[in-house]
Amino acid sequence: MTPTPTLSLGLLLTASAGFIDVVGFIELGGYYTSFMSGNTTQLGASIAAGQIGAFLLPLSLIAMFILGSVIGSLLALVSTRWGPSAVLGLVLAVLATALVLSLTGFSSAQSMIVLASAAGAQNAILPAKGAARLGTTFVTGTLFAAGQDFARALHRQAPRWRWLQHLLVWASLLVGALLGASAYAYWHLNALAIPLLVYLALLFVFSIRAPAKLLS
Repeated sequence: MTPTPTLSLGLLLTASAGFIDVVGFIELGGYYTSFMSGNTTQLGASIAAGQIGAFLLPLSLIAMFILGSVIGSLLALVSTRWGPSAVLGLVLAVLATALVLSLTGFSSAQSMIVLASAAGAQNAILPAKGAARLGTTFVTGTLFAAGQDFARALHRQAPRWRWLQHLLVWASLLVGALLGASAYAYWHLNALAIPLLVYLALLFVFSIRAPAKLLS
């Protein structure tokens, strides 16, 4: 079972990711800032249809996601003590950049594309601890893990209720998406200020307390 403090942090990060992804999804008209499986499917469909202009957006989102994953992972490897704070700082900086771009008149595609790098980087914030995949920006594997652990629990090969932790991660993404869609309806891209404040608060927590103690 994943320790409660670690699970709580992961749920908050995943909810923030769901919030940001739904804002990007609405603004980009059906493309994602964190769900690269969906973007890859749309990329394939665009190429098959010969729509050259249409496949540039999903391809750019995928490239930025990979770039963020590389940089985030490198920062996480710098120090077990300060790595998570460094990655979180990167995510916060990218989110702030996207918000500034949108406020200064850049197009939706230009401001939203950079968010894909933040999504890629976020997956490197929390180290693996326990069975649940925490703080990630996608939950397809998490849903499979829930089903797998439920089957294992029936055969007494896994803790009885561990599958519920996986479902909590999925539910946190759903709640974040619901909140993001509701906030977008009122504030449009300015709604990104909400997860920005959440990440800022988390960065403060990570910075004042040793991660080894925080994640124990």
